[in-house]
This record gives sequence, C-alpha cells and structure tokens, in this order.
Amino acid sequence: MDRAPEPHAGWTFLTNHSRVLAAIAEDRTTRVRDIAARCRLTERAVQKIIADLEDGGYLTHVKEGRSNVYRIAADTVLRHPADAPATVAELLSVLVHHESAHSMASTFEDHETP
Repeated sequence: MDRAPEPHAGWTFLTNHSRVLAAIAEDRTTRVRDIAARCRLTERAVQKIIADLEDGGYLTHVKEGRSNVYRIAADTVLRHPADAPATVAELLSVLVHHESAHSMASTFEDHETP
C-alpha cells in the first residue's frame, strides 16, 4: 500500500465489511491492495474481512491464475435481525446508488465555473 490509512475517530454509518463488499461488487477481480486503498484499510484488515465474509456465506472466490475472482451471494440475508429480511443485493443497490451520487457530485464540483 502506498500510504498508511488515515486515522478516523468516532463512529461511521458504514462498516468496513460493507465497504469491502461494495468494492468487490464493483470489480470481482479487484486485488486486496486496491480494496485496501479504496476503503482506507490495511491489506491485513481487508484479508480478515474477506475471510469473515466467506465464513458467513456472503462471498466465495476462485483462483484464476494468480488472481482471485470473487462471487457475492446476493440473496443472502443480512446478519442483524433488525435488517431482516434485507439481502446483500439490496444493501449493494443502496451502496451503488451512493457511489453513483458521489461520483456525480464530484463531477459537478470538478466542472463548476465561477
């Protein structure tokens, strides 16, 4: 990783697990290094999160050459009882919408005229 993750104090709305899952949903062949950079985590933390997601039945991977290709179990119900009966697919649809809105906002910011 090029730089250490930025420290963050306090709580956040999204968990690191949801951030990692969203990164994988965006690119099923993404590298741990790239996920770590995107999510501002260490590579070791990302590896642990991927193992948690696999152990929980939310994610699997297969090796293709030297790379991993991930498969998300989209119909799997989220873990917390308060989230039931929401599925991984529903969570990811919200996160993808968030990413699109964020990209669109930064596009507008980049092209503002005085």
